Amino acid sequence: MIIAHNDPRLSWHGHVSLEQTADYTRTWRIPFEQKVLFHPTLVVPAATQAGIRLTFHSDTQRVSGTIVPFEGEQNIDLYVDGKLFGTSDFPDKSTFTFDEIPAGEKLLELWLPHRGDFALRQLEIDDNATFTPHEDSCPKWMTYGSSITHCGGAASPSFTWPGVVARERDLNLTCLGYGGQCHLDIEIGRMMRDLPADYISICAGINIYGNSSLNARSFGANLIGFVQLLREKHINTPIALISPIYSFDRETTPNAAGWTLQEYRSAVEEAVQTLQDYGDKNILYVNGLNLFNEDLGHLMPDKLHPDAAGYVAMGENFLKNAAPRLFGA
Repeated sequence: MIIAHNDPRLSWHGHVSLEQTADYTRTWRIPFEQKVLFHPTLVVPAATQAGIRLTFHSDTQRVSGTIVPFEGEQNIDLYVDGKLFGTSDFPDKSTFTFDEIPAGEKLLELWLPHRGDFALRQLEIDDNATFTPHEDSCPKWMTYGSSITHCGGAASPSFTWPGVVARERDLNLTCLGYGGQCHLDIEIGRMMRDLPADYISICAGINIYGNSSLNARSFGANLIGFVQLLREKHINTPIALISPIYSFDRETTPNAAGWTLQEYRSAVEEAVQTLQDYGDKNILYVNGLNLFNEDLGHLMPDKLHPDAAGYVAMGENFLKNAAPRLFGA
């Protein structure tokens, strides 16, 4: 049975907007209709599907899909009733297939490729199979950050560090990790303000260090202002500000703005303290070194991004060191 890309029974989760044409549906992690308002270098990673899931209920024992052909390497995960069934590559850059899925009615959850392009043309399931939508009622967690939140080096889409956390804590994830583009842009703040969320986390500093886009005068002030913008609608939503993870020589080497990564890390902690002193009782600080420190440096082959095992370790450390404070016990 063919399922069209725009069939209303398909449930998309973790996206900000849908681009739908006669030929395909593509998910976006910014408002597609407003993309001209965002910096051009941010639009590219925003078109990737990090953290986005496509779900439905069915008794089918086979799921396949056809997409617009892409370049590069990517894969897709299938979960059956919350358990990983398998990971599929795209052998011809335009199709994927999962066979021998257990019989019976179940929830099927496709974690879409976290790197590269994915534009769905159609799904195919068994003839005469059931097919009904899925409503994700789990608490919504929105997390914003850099390539280290985007996790392009993860082994597969559900094994990014936000994916590890969301699956363990049964959260409806919206991942706003944009490779190279976490600069506390006002348009991102406005977008996050207007999106639903039960919990929010922000990992800021590494891109700002790398581009020297904010300095000693502007970084802390912009971070406080960004949180205050979110507070216009997320008045009591728990918010975690995460400082940068370990990053080799960047720790003590000043950038063009004259600041080391250690100084950016301290500024995140100071911003949290300032907001708490001002009366914000629902903001907390997460030290990035508690998520990925020097001891895990061997899992950072390029001395900037964790590898696949590093992202899993980072997710596990978030579960131990941050999740109880952000999400509750």
